[in-house]
Amino acid sequence: MPGIFLKPVRLNLFWKLGFAFFALLIAVLLPVDYYAEHALRRDYERTGFDQLAAIAHIALANPPQSSSLSVTQPADATALREWVAKMAASGARVTVITADGLVLADSESDPRTMENHAGRPEIREAFAKGEGESIRHSVTINRDLLYYAVRFSVPGGSPVVLRFALPLQTVDEEMGEFRRRLWFASLMMLLVTGTASLLVSRFFSRRVERLRMFSRRVAEGDFRPIDADRSGDALEALAVSLNDTAARLDRTIRTLTEERNLSAAILGSMVEGVAVVNARERLLFANPGFAEILELDAPPQPGSALVEVVRQTELIEAVREVLKGAPRVETEIVTGTLRQRFFAVTVASVRAAEASGAVVVLHDITDLRKLERVRRDFVANVSHEFKTPLTAIQGFAETLLAGAMDDRQNRLRFLEIILDHSRRLARLTDDLLKLSKMDAERLELEIRRLSVSQFVESCIETTQRSAAEKDLRISVNVGEKLPDIAADRRLLAEVLQNLLDNAIQYTPSGGQIMVSASANGNEVTFTVSDTGIGIPRADQPRIFERFYRVDVARSREVGGTGLGLSIAKHLVEAHGGRIWVESEVGQGSQFHFTVPVFDSERASSRAER
Repeated sequence: MPGIFLKPVRLNLFWKLGFAFFALLIAVLLPVDYYAEHALRRDYERTGFDQLAAIAHIALANPPQSSSLSVTQPADATALREWVAKMAASGARVTVITADGLVLADSESDPRTMENHAGRPEIREAFAKGEGESIRHSVTINRDLLYYAVRFSVPGGSPVVLRFALPLQTVDEEMGEFRRRLWFASLMMLLVTGTASLLVSRFFSRRVERLRMFSRRVAEGDFRPIDADRSGDALEALAVSLNDTAARLDRTIRTLTEERNLSAAILGSMVEGVAVVNARERLLFANPGFAEILELDAPPQPGSALVEVVRQTELIEAVREVLKGAPRVETEIVTGTLRQRFFAVTVASVRAAEASGAVVVLHDITDLRKLERVRRDFVANVSHEFKTPLTAIQGFAETLLAGAMDDRQNRLRFLEIILDHSRRLARLTDDLLKLSKMDAERLELEIRRLSVSQFVESCIETTQRSAAEKDLRISVNVGEKLPDIAADRRLLAEVLQNLLDNAIQYTPSGGQIMVSASANGNEVTFTVSDTGIGIPRADQPRIFERFYRVDVARSREVGGTGLGLSIAKHLVEAHGGRIWVESEVGQGSQFHFTVPVFDSERASSRAER
């Protein structure tokens, strides 16, 4: 049958069900056949005894002559044999036995050759109770017989026993025929019910196999429902329950997958470095930001040892402190040598039901540290810049009050020094107010369409006098077909004027200054070149910082505040441009800044800042 060639699990269930049905059938049929056979044999034996009892009653109704029951009269013995033969015509064996066990007559044997029957059970019972019966093997005729004996009282003599017997051969033949029919019927019943049980077991094993395959599909991630049989039994209820479980599991896994993907996407896109470390100091997870901060080629593989990945001892010690029991540890690490970056480290404990570990978060605070440094430098520089003129003003004022007022020549010189330092304080205050507005994003720009050539010429005219005093030559190289720019004329002129003033101040007599402009896509690049002293390469990245000076003494000598280039940078960026410097010591400098080409839509969007 097809069901035999199933997988091992199904084979076991199939044969278990089949053998269970077979064992049940055999356990029922064997006792039934046994008790049926024995009951029928008892019925046959009881029928035989009833038949013998009927013959015995007939014999008692027509007993032999009393004279024939004496062995001393041969003629009477002949009459006894005739009576025995007449009774034996009923089919039963007839025997006449005396009280002392002597056989007087027998319908099938010569009584002279027969042994004494005093010990036969039916004889003893008959003499004792009046009648007796037994089933035993006859030694005389070598057959199994049914014996029934009755006591007959002979008038004027000793009682005798009339014994009647029927052979068991007929009963055995009937029982054999019955047994054959019974076993044939049992065999047919066994075959029919066995086949039915195999079919039923195969049906159930196939249904169980379908449920097993469905559970395997669910374990492999296939949550398609199984078609439940419309049988109404426990297997149908189990299939419905499994379908419901699979559907809920599918929804749960989908939810968890979405949450995992969302968490992975969030952690992967985070600038902050995030990592999870288990209790054995091995990384379970690390996002790309973590690898980037620690300058790794790729995120470390799960299971990597923390000490093999991280080189910062502060970070390792913080993790170990949390793994020892601290709920939260915060520290700071520094990466890089030439270009240092600062990171705030937060290590928090993670306690789960089966495991524990730590979550590491690295937050970039480089800009914050830079701002703190700039703030400290700004406060120190402002204090220093204010202290110098204030000290000079205070000193000369005290000198005048101490008696120098009467010295006309020194009095005028002291008053001029006080005036110069007060003007310097005023310029410094104005510059600081401008930077404050720019930092607060309260600088208002009046963006207009501006011609490049006209703008440059107006700034050059203002600078010509100062350049002539130092014997400097200013040249202009501006193309005629340059597009108009979008800018605030006053503020942008302040940028170009500041660059020209610096060029004049730091260019020796007889030098040359050139102003040029060129179009580059959607912007115009302005360049102020000089043949001055130049700027060292190490100082160029910081030249646009507030109060930063390359030559402090010379800058103060010419009256600079150290805020001009910082203001220029803010103004250029407010216009949507950028500013940078190219310089070599002793060869001069080139300051470049860009301004967007005029666009009505862009101009309106920049109208107010």
